[in-house]
Amino acid sequence: MAVNKPVQDSWRAQTLAVRGGTKRSEFGETSEAIYATSGYVYEYAEQAEDAFKDRVDRFIYSRFSNPTVDMFQDRMALMEGAAVGKATATGMAAVFASMASMVQAGDHVVGSRALFGSCLYILTEILPKWGVETTIVDGTDLNQWEDALKRPTKCVFVETPSNPGLDIVDIKAVSALAHKAGAKVIVDNVFATPLLQKPLELGADIVVYSATKHIDGQGRCLGGMVLGDADYCENTLKPFLRHTGPSLSPFNAWVMLKGLETLDLRIRRHCENARQIADYLETRSDLVKVRYPGLSSHPQHELAAAQMTDFGSLVTFSVEGGKERCFRFMNALKLIDISNNLGDSKSLMTHPATTTHQRLSVEDRESLGLDDGMVRLSIGLEDPADVQDDLDQAFAAAAKA
Repeated sequence: MAVNKPVQDSWRAQTLAVRGGTKRSEFGETSEAIYATSGYVYEYAEQAEDAFKDRVDRFIYSRFSNPTVDMFQDRMALMEGAAVGKATATGMAAVFASMASMVQAGDHVVGSRALFGSCLYILTEILPKWGVETTIVDGTDLNQWEDALKRPTKCVFVETPSNPGLDIVDIKAVSALAHKAGAKVIVDNVFATPLLQKPLELGADIVVYSATKHIDGQGRCLGGMVLGDADYCENTLKPFLRHTGPSLSPFNAWVMLKGLETLDLRIRRHCENARQIADYLETRSDLVKVRYPGLSSHPQHELAAAQMTDFGSLVTFSVEGGKERCFRFMNALKLIDISNNLGDSKSLMTHPATTTHQRLSVEDRESLGLDDGMVRLSIGLEDPADVQDDLDQAFAAAAKA
């Protein structure tokens, strides 16, 4: 017989990350099983009919649901404090499905300007092709939110902290304005993770993640997650996912489950390391600017401290001399890898203007404070002294060239 201990209401986040949603088979396995199957069998034809007519709750096809994926969904929902979680093949599939499942021609959507390039593409290129009107605002300016939300709106999409500039959006204030306009608020919480920020507790309706980032945390697998209330997830999102097919593989779901077990430990170390590197960078006179929500110099530091329990693993800074000197600096790195990924155990650096945000016009990049010398540094789990040493020698090498 399977030994499945029920989740206790008193369990804290780290315990839920290890135990939440576990479903053991009759073999009583310790580690979660990988159910590598596309389909499921029935003893009688009548059972299949009942399953397809939703008369019984059972697995039908792994594009719809799968036991390993279900465990990941349930664990994430428990950690997030959401009623339901729905996994997707990638983070961008989660972002797209969260909005596309609810909008139709004639609807109005509002998004913050400081977004990952692909998220902005959905809002400004894909949705308008469907007849959806999109208004883009400065996410840090509540007056712009108020103006944009003076008419009925279907949904609002924000990233906070934003990619790559680490802008902080006031989730509670924006949610209050959005709800008056009839909108659901979607928060991309990938930089904060479920441990550092709870958008649902601050008034948001839906939370999305690229599980590829901190949740996996070791650069192995792609995955995404959408979390919200039962009505939205079951009646709006579920049919969209079922019929469009952005399903997460059982193996990737298993990797994410294993990643969640160490998420708390890794995030604590990420944050400690990032604070040390941010403090170091702020002492340098050869940088145009340094952005980290944990620094008192960050323009929304007090807001970040109010809605986050810690400040994350991402630091951005701008090298004097623009793209040419910035590239010399990056090419001189010996420890830190050049990569557009983030949230990894390895420290990774990217140049957003030529990678993640290269589609934006010069004017749009300038409006985001994204200059040609800016880099985004994802602080890993190495000894921070070694990361600092690598930055030091790379700065020196760039200055000599």
